Amino acid sequence: MRTMFVLLALGLSPAMVLAQAAAPAGTADTAKGKVLADPRGMTLYTFDRDSAGASNCTGQCAQNWPPLLAPANAAPSGSWTVITRQDGGRQWAYKGKPLYGWAKDTKPGDVTGDGVNSVWHVATP
Repeated sequence: MRTMFVLLALGLSPAMVLAQAAAPAGTADTAKGKVLADPRGMTLYTFDRDSAGASNCTGQCAQNWPPLLAPANAAPSGSWTVITRQDGGRQWAYKGKPLYGWAKDTKPGDVTGDGVNSVWHVATP
């Protein structure tokens, strides 16, 4: 009951809290501004060669740009969707764009993948 009172006092409904908890990523402030970041705080990226709702980054590409994988029970919520990769794995997408990390980012807030080959870009909220 106390939790419900605190939520209501903050202007939050339990549904709003659950929706926030369901997001697979958050945001981080970087040299490139606010970006989407995985639960470890690592910057997420989008790939221009992906088509809406489909990943075209497989094999060595996926080694360098690890997909933000979704668990089997993941469900779409708001701007977040789940796509099925060519290998059968599930991957999170934001506003239809599959999300990836970058193997050369070493710490939270790094954005070294932005602009690689002119096709990789930081994912923005």
